[in-house]
Amino acid sequence: MVEVKKTRIQDVAQQAGVSMMTVSRVLNQDPKVSDKTRTKVLEVVEALQYSPNQSARRLASKKSYFLGLLYDNPSDAYVSQFLLSALKSCRSSGYHLVVDEVDTDTSKTLKVVNELINETKVDGLILLPPVCDQKEIIDYLIKADIPFVRIAPDSQLTISPYICMDDYQAAFDLTEKLIKQGHSKIGHIIGDLNQGVSRLRYQGYLDALRSNKINTPPEYIEQGCFTYQSGMIAAKRMLALVDKPTAIFAANDDMAAAVISIAQSQGFNVPNDLSVVGFDDTNLAKVVWPNITTVKQPINEMAKLAVQLITSHKPTKPSTVKSIDIRHILDFEIIQRDSSQPLQQSQ
Repeated sequence: MVEVKKTRIQDVAQQAGVSMMTVSRVLNQDPKVSDKTRTKVLEVVEALQYSPNQSARRLASKKSYFLGLLYDNPSDAYVSQFLLSALKSCRSSGYHLVVDEVDTDTSKTLKVVNELINETKVDGLILLPPVCDQKEIIDYLIKADIPFVRIAPDSQLTISPYICMDDYQAAFDLTEKLIKQGHSKIGHIIGDLNQGVSRLRYQGYLDALRSNKINTPPEYIEQGCFTYQSGMIAAKRMLALVDKPTAIFAANDDMAAAVISIAQSQGFNVPNDLSVVGFDDTNLAKVVWPNITTVKQPINEMAKLAVQLITSHKPTKPSTVKSIDIRHILDFEIIQRDSSQPLQQSQ
């Protein structure tokens, strides 16, 4: 049996024409290394399939190379997509991602966080909504001086870096798009009340209607919680009305998919009889039929940036972060698909 020789850091340094120290600095994402040198070294690392000894790397840098991610989100599609992107970003940066679901019981949640910090020695944490707004967790992390990045928080917006998009404007634009397509009877399924984005999307919907002088009856508005099941319940209520909406805007794709399912089971044609739009542009929006018109939330980009903020040596600890480093707003896009169309004159 032929023994395959393992690539050493010396081999990378020699082929890249740099010192071993420079290779080490590139692998540890030292911001002082020039982009040209970093690119050259990483190309050689990939070509030689070099994998550093993780134990030695941790000892040398006094870092664990573990990142934690905490979630308590009812939308499986959103969590899955964020998680896969974060895993990929961690892998390309030489980190491992440790994922844990928090409990509704505060004492149990804090125990989970404590174990995550003490057992894995994570270098930082990513908090998904609604965990990102749980004061007990935030206070604990601040006291422990652990770096953390929050996704779409709704409170305490000056204590740590956070990543978001303009949910209000996206909802406003999506509702106005339906209005321009001739719809005036537009229902809305509100998202999880524990998440600030639900309020922003609801407000964007309301303001778009008001700016176009459209009055909406209260029965056109249903409370959901970002789950498929809640979308089914809301859809059944709205489609049972005598004066039914001609379009329904669900606050996420899970609920929009449920609306499509209920509508079709009751003999409605989507989009000829009912236009349906969602929010997030998760993979679910592309696999149901008809494909869902939705707001493309940059979930993959959010996950990638969250990992970068923690691993790039930029300040993320509450004690060191500056206001200029706090807010990161990413762009959204409305994706037109087959689940919505201009209102038919007969409706």
